[in-house]
Amino acid sequence: MRVLIVNTSEKTGGAAVAASRLMRALNNNGVKAKMLVRDKETDALTVVELPKSPLLRWHFLWERLVVFLHLRFSRKHLFEIDIANVGSDITKLPEFKEADIIHLHWINQGMLSLGSIRKILHSGKPVVWTMHDIWPATAICHVTLGCRRFTTQCSNCRLLPGSGSKSDLSTSVWQKKMRLVNHENIYYVACSHWLESEAKKSALLKGQKITSVPNPIDTHIYNRYNKQEARERLGLPHDRKLILFASQRVTNENKGMSYLIEACQQLKDIPQLGVVILGGHAEEVVEQLPLEAFPLGYVNDEQRIVDVYNAVDVFVLPSLSENLPNTIMEAMACGVPCVGFKVGGIPEEIDHKKNGYVAEYRQADDLARGIRWILTEADYEALSEQAVRKVAHSYSQQSVAMRYLDVYDQAIAFKHYKL
Repeated sequence: MRVLIVNTSEKTGGAAVAASRLMRALNNNGVKAKMLVRDKETDALTVVELPKSPLLRWHFLWERLVVFLHLRFSRKHLFEIDIANVGSDITKLPEFKEADIIHLHWINQGMLSLGSIRKILHSGKPVVWTMHDIWPATAICHVTLGCRRFTTQCSNCRLLPGSGSKSDLSTSVWQKKMRLVNHENIYYVACSHWLESEAKKSALLKGQKITSVPNPIDTHIYNRYNKQEARERLGLPHDRKLILFASQRVTNENKGMSYLIEACQQLKDIPQLGVVILGGHAEEVVEQLPLEAFPLGYVNDEQRIVDVYNAVDVFVLPSLSENLPNTIMEAMACGVPCVGFKVGGIPEEIDHKKNGYVAEYRQADDLARGIRWILTEADYEALSEQAVRKVAHSYSQQSVAMRYLDVYDQAIAFKHYKL
């Protein structure tokens, strides 16, 4: 079986990381998988880049310009909206023609348009689409944050100015998506049971096949080793208990740094406690923290990231919306207990008080309670062992690859049945 995984980027962003890991997992388990990307960042032979063209940059800029106009020249929400009005036609590429399965992942920001996806569907090849967020089930947003309009029809979008409009950009894109999926068959895969449940409530995907399969992780790379040696390599102090916060962009409000700052106010009595910050713009939040902070900035080197996990005592992700975050999976694989809010797929990863702590949503007090419990009250070694065991059982390459093989077989059989 030959699988073509399609994603905008090879490595940048959680979806890219997950898609790359799935490609390796499939190749390690007897499937010939390649990845097609717009932004190629390594020399990997199994990763193919879209043919170079000035249009690639233009696709991105044109979509942003259209969104910018609909935002009435405001940059607010500019990168929270995707409309897929332009993109590349990949159906003529040799990698597409040789594939038995086309496996879409995160294809936004000018990679594929709705028209591009229609051509893929009309090619006759089975299509699987892994949902790394809710966008395939809504009109224009990747995060709903309590909005339920996608269960009936997107309109009057909270991201657009001029509330009260029932014929805004979200409505027109919804109608285009509806025409796309109405008579076509896509096998949707959510990365968490939570997202599967949400997608099944979407009026857009009514009648579509939807299941869930988690992202994989390579436990040969992400594993436990000596904490002090990791701290030595990173230049972190040896005599501290360290909390880790990580995000591609630390200042992203949805990642919840403000809740961690508030929680840390309640943890100042714990001696020798510090916060390690991993991600872009890390230095911008240092002064807001009541504890000593160690900003590491954005890190793209995988071995250094593994060092960071192994160097800390607890990982905290107070996100306001999450699917199945790779960061929690990575930390747990390295034996680090995690704390996160009860939202999205986080409670599927963290088993409350077994390998970490699930705090009540948007409750900084409970977030602090969970951090304190892990650092000063719980059997830390037992939590660490349970975290490693959970990842090995649920998210290993072999486990996830086998589940996707079953999805591919079903997608092929379903396509043949429809024909």
